[in-house]
Amino acid sequence: MVARLAIVGTGLIGASIGLAAKRAGVGHVVAFDADPGTAAIALERGAADEAAESLPGALEGAELAVVAVPVGRLAPQVSEVLAASEGACTVTDVGSTKAGVCAAAGGSPRFVGGHPVAGSEGRGPGHARAELFDGATWFLTPTAATEPARHRVVHGFVTALGARPIAVEPLAHDRLVALTSHLPHALANVLINQAGATRVDGHDPLAGAGGSLRDMTRVAGANPRIWVDIFLENAAELRASLGEHRRRLDELDRALGDGDAGYLARWIGEASVNRRRMLAEAYGERQPLHRLSVHVPDRPGVLAGVTQALGAERINIEDFELQHRSVESGGVLTLLVGGRQEAERAAAVLEAQGYTAVVSLVEA
Repeated sequence: MVARLAIVGTGLIGASIGLAAKRAGVGHVVAFDADPGTAAIALERGAADEAAESLPGALEGAELAVVAVPVGRLAPQVSEVLAASEGACTVTDVGSTKAGVCAAAGGSPRFVGGHPVAGSEGRGPGHARAELFDGATWFLTPTAATEPARHRVVHGFVTALGARPIAVEPLAHDRLVALTSHLPHALANVLINQAGATRVDGHDPLAGAGGSLRDMTRVAGANPRIWVDIFLENAAELRASLGEHRRRLDELDRALGDGDAGYLARWIGEASVNRRRMLAEAYGERQPLHRLSVHVPDRPGVLAGVTQALGAERINIEDFELQHRSVESGGVLTLLVGGRQEAERAAAVLEAQGYTAVVSLVEA
């Protein structure tokens, strides 16, 4: 395990790395942030043992430096950290695009690009959590110049934080996240803006929006200070994904125009198979996932009551989502539980609490 860690940038990810590192047994964590107030919060939260007043001060004696500044500042900051650190210091980053920052490393044998696929709705060190990376994928993008020993250091560190390191070539990484992260964010914004700018015979589509639109646009309107930089840094790969998306939309448009029911049936079936594959990757193949749809009132403590009731019976909730309808009618709480028997047991527990629960197999 690393004895001395430097964290450059103490926002949500940087401070969470500090907390996870302390949990994993890292001996000494030094934090540096261009905003001393942010570093002070990270220090107060226990994400660091000390806050350095300068970048060289933070890097002095460090075995590993993690650069966790916003994407727009990442490339120059990595270059600066490599220049300011000693040869014994391995350097990594946490940016969600990799080609640019790996190029900025200038072929340094000490650099290993990184990207933890983790985050939260909160921002800043005040929302940091040691368990943020537990079970999360953490991409590592060593280059041809990276010394194998440096890769092993970062691989071991990431594993100690609870994440699953996966090595990938930088450009391949950017193509992957363009498709699986950046494209969904872009399309969520397109969908919600299309609905928000439209009137149908004087009716506002957003006023009567159902669960489908809410599900599809959950990530819309994300922090522009972060996402503008991400979109621009990965513009080429995102545009390529958008082009493929347009091609597939054209196929759907032609099928609708031709009344091609066979195409539509195959298309929906393929989506069902692919979504099941995705769920299997996320939740494993232990038991088929079942969905519990539970009507809940709009009042404080409802979610805590539901989760505590199931927890008392040792029923594991794989995932959940609340769709709020109105103050008067409450909403629908959707729970994912593995296995039909376990799902029916959960429904019985909730019905004993006075709720109505409907169980169905997750087909897609």
